[in-house]
Amino acid sequence: QVQLVETGGGLVQAGGSLRLSCAASGRTFSSYVMGWFRQAPGKEREFVAAISWRSSGSTYYGDSVKGRFTISRDNLQNTVYLQMSTLKPEDTAVYYCAATRLTSNWGLARSYDTWGQGTQVTVSS
Repeated sequence: QVQLVETGGGLVQAGGSLRLSCAASGRTFSSYVMGWFRQAPGKEREFVAAISWRSSGSTYYGDSVKGRFTISRDNLQNTVYLQMSTLKPEDTAVYYCAATRLTSNWGLARSYDTWGQGTQVTVSS
């Protein structure tokens, strides 16, 4: 089983960009579908993006981030990234990296069995 550590969160002005990284331990990183979720105070955890097993794998996005966020992965570096652009105050949340070996339902938090500790992203207006 992998362990996940997110980095790259911080404070950014609206319209700015930020890149999150999620480093995975273990030798089986390429066998996991990787996802990003976020959770704002008082709200449910929301699907952000997912990428399938290969570094050039299929990608999926939540409606609220399509066209602004890009998920990618480097299986040699055991890392998944989330490039966030044109950030809005409503993007403010704790962002979590997650891993699953399931072959479907990647937009659901319950599909993932391994989670990182989260990194805070705050977008000021």
